[in-house]
Amino acid sequence: MNILFRVDSSFEIGTGHVMRCLTLAKMLKDAGCTVAFAMRACSGDLCDYVERQGFSVFRMFHGFDTAQETDAQLTINIIRQWKGWIDWCIVDHYQLDRRWEEQVKKYVGKMMVIDDLADRPHDCHLLLDQNYYKNMKRRYDGLVPKNCRLFLGPKYIILRPEFYEAKKSVKIRGGHVQRMLIFFGGSDPTNETEKVLQALRDLHFTHVKVDVVVGNANPKRSQIQEMCLEMNINYHCQINYIAELMAQADLSFGAGGVTMWERCFLGLPSIVTIVAENQRKSTEDAAEYGAIWNLGWHGDVKVSDYADILNRAILSPDKLTYMSEKALELIDNKEEYTVHPVIQAILEG
Repeated sequence: MNILFRVDSSFEIGTGHVMRCLTLAKMLKDAGCTVAFAMRACSGDLCDYVERQGFSVFRMFHGFDTAQETDAQLTINIIRQWKGWIDWCIVDHYQLDRRWEEQVKKYVGKMMVIDDLADRPHDCHLLLDQNYYKNMKRRYDGLVPKNCRLFLGPKYIILRPEFYEAKKSVKIRGGHVQRMLIFFGGSDPTNETEKVLQALRDLHFTHVKVDVVVGNANPKRSQIQEMCLEMNINYHCQINYIAELMAQADLSFGAGGVTMWERCFLGLPSIVTIVAENQRKSTEDAAEYGAIWNLGWHGDVKVSDYADILNRAILSPDKLTYMSEKALELIDNKEEYTVHPVIQAILEG
């Protein structure tokens, strides 16, 4: 099968869409598929990174034209240039909807959408939304064709192999914080990492081992690295062992989105800041379930709030243990798939 991903990243968008598509792409490549990416060239893109992972990348140059019709035509040109016809187009993009899909579908066998929002109609054969919502079974009613196959909820989460390996050694945390992880995604556009570090510095917080992770797309990574050096904190940039750090940690600070579910999968109690509007509902629902501690919208969260919540967490071992239990319960992947159900559905056509 020939499969094309349409996905973007930037300083504003972040890296989460591309990273989850990369995980899916590697699964498909391992299954014998030929996979390529169509990505917009812009500040903070991950085009070079995706190429280093062994995939062809077709760069798209929109200029200031963000119209779906323009994007669809550029994508069609790529399909013609690459294969002329492809078996599947997999699109993970909040700015694209049924209008885009209807144009591109003429050049593909099947269309798959990865979504979190359920706020616009799609014309697709398969849709994946791996987030937890209280009403997740009804979220796409009227937004997709009746024959669209829906894969909804955390049990369909797309995870890299390292997470399944790390899960083998994970136990419910005892609530005592000896090691902490700070990771707000590859780009951290709202600069939460620096705010947490400032809180740690203000608290003279030195008795806990701390790991800070940033991506190459983080524009403040040099300043963060300097702060970590001054504070004797472990600094990690663009790593491939985040699951190992999550498994070792007793508490984490991070954003909503994909990494929130990764932390839940490993039972890591986490204090979550909402850094994008699309994270709001799933973060609120996960907090209501008891799986995470929701600190709220990033614009309302100050350095003093991070200091306060850290003190409360340290003094609340029972709450952290409960959070670990609820996180593991939420991502209830008791079935061990030989082939992930989404991959199986794509291969079956």
